[in-house]
Amino acid sequence: MRVWRVHPPKQRLCPHGVGVLKWVLVWMSVCFIVFTIGPPYRWQLKESASTQSSCPPCHCYCSSAEYPLNPLDCGKDDPVMNEEMNKGLLTMLSEELILQKIVANETFEHTRRLVMDAKKTFSQYQKEAEKCNVAMETCEEARERAEAELIEERRLTALWENRAREYGWKDRRRTRLRS
Repeated sequence: MRVWRVHPPKQRLCPHGVGVLKWVLVWMSVCFIVFTIGPPYRWQLKESASTQSSCPPCHCYCSSAEYPLNPLDCGKDDPVMNEEMNKGLLTMLSEELILQKIVANETFEHTRRLVMDAKKTFSQYQKEAEKCNVAMETCEEARERAEAELIEERRLTALWENRAREYGWKDRRRTRLRS
C-alpha cells in the first residue's frame, strides 16, 4: 500500500534550516524588550544627569562674552533694570495697586458697555413683543367679529329657509341626498 504525501519526507520548507527562524525570533524578542524597557530607563538617566549639573540656570539675556567672570553683573549697566532693582517695597506695592486699579476700571468699563448693549437688545425685543401682542389682539378681535357675523348669517339663512318652506319651497339638495 502506497502513502501519498504532499512533500517528500526529506524535503524541508525552509532550505536554510530552522536556525534562521530561531535567529529572527531572538532578534525580534530583543527589539521588543529594548523598546519596552528602554524609554523609562532613558528618562531616569536624563533626570539623574540633570540633577548633577554644577551651574545654576541663568535667567538673564546677557552673553557670556559681556560678563565672563560673574553672571550676577548681568544687567548692571541697564538703567531700566537699575531703576527697578532700586525701588523700595512701598513703591512696588503702590505701583501694583495702581495697575490693579487700571485693570479694575477697564473691566468695569467693559462690563458697563456689555450691560448697556444688553439693555438695548432687551428694549428692542420688548418692542417687538409688544407689536406681536397688539397684532395678536387685533387678529383675535377680527376672528371674534367674523365668528359673530357667521352666527348671525346662519341665523338669517335659517329664518329665510323657514319662510320659503312656508310658501311651498322644497330644498332639492336635501331630497337628492336622501334618495
